[in-house]
Amino acid sequence: MSVAVMQPSATRTLRAWIELTKPRIVLLVLITGLPAVLLAAKGMPPARVFWGAGIGISLAAAAAAALNHYFDRDIDGLMVRTRTRPLPSGILQPPAAAAFGLLLAWLSWTILTVACNPLAAMAAMLNIFYYSIVYTVWLKRRTPQNIVIGGGAGASAPIIAWIAVTGRIELPAILIAAIVFFWTPPHFWSLSLYRRDDYVRAGIPMLPVTHGEPETRRQILLYTIGLVPLTLVAGPLSGFGPLYLGAAAVLGGLFLAGAIRLYRRPETVHAVQLFRFSIAYLFVLFLAMTVDAFLGLRAA
Repeated sequence: MSVAVMQPSATRTLRAWIELTKPRIVLLVLITGLPAVLLAAKGMPPARVFWGAGIGISLAAAAAAALNHYFDRDIDGLMVRTRTRPLPSGILQPPAAAAFGLLLAWLSWTILTVACNPLAAMAAMLNIFYYSIVYTVWLKRRTPQNIVIGGGAGASAPIIAWIAVTGRIELPAILIAAIVFFWTPPHFWSLSLYRRDDYVRAGIPMLPVTHGEPETRRQILLYTIGLVPLTLVAGPLSGFGPLYLGAAAVLGGLFLAGAIRLYRRPETVHAVQLFRFSIAYLFVLFLAMTVDAFLGLRAA
């Protein structure tokens, strides 16, 4: 007797295509690029550059996400957190996801080249390659420092945005990118603390698996200690004013308090809270950075 196979609905299939792009991550990436666009242009850039940079960076992030789904489909099926993603669940087929990622990359290349400049497009393509191949295929499965090294890909939006406006890399772009770089390990290691079993099951050498949870909590605290003063120093060096500095001080104090609490009280609930707060931290910090840059440039 044959068994009928349930086909996903059109709505579920559409949601799966959207899920391939990891829209929440794309939004965070876009937010980290906005202040760089305003600072680099010393005001509002031409509409073509502003929208071209924003759309091009978003498409590059979405392309990297889709390719990450493709290359990680084997381990995603082993982890509770990711086993319902479009590929392990069978809603979409791997070749389609790979083709979708390449299409998004091509669109990003085209838009950045036409609206901004070829160097920005090249930087975006290098970032896609770094995240999809160097990090996802190679480093993620081989070293507990995967998140640290892979953080360079997540921190690239300010640099791509700066290049899109000016055609070069300057200190403020590097400082803004460095904030995202130092934020990445506490963010992902907090997640890995309460999802440790997932990484063991998938054979991913995350820090809690290879070096234990006490060392992971110590590293979270150390990176947070490095992150907070960096956000404060980056303010005046990049041209941000009191709105950003106030937000950085308050948010940094809360982040540091959460990291200290997790270090002293190794409970799962504190790891969950720190992970969730880290997302809000980055969003609000860069929102304050963007508003500060906009207001400061208008006043000038």
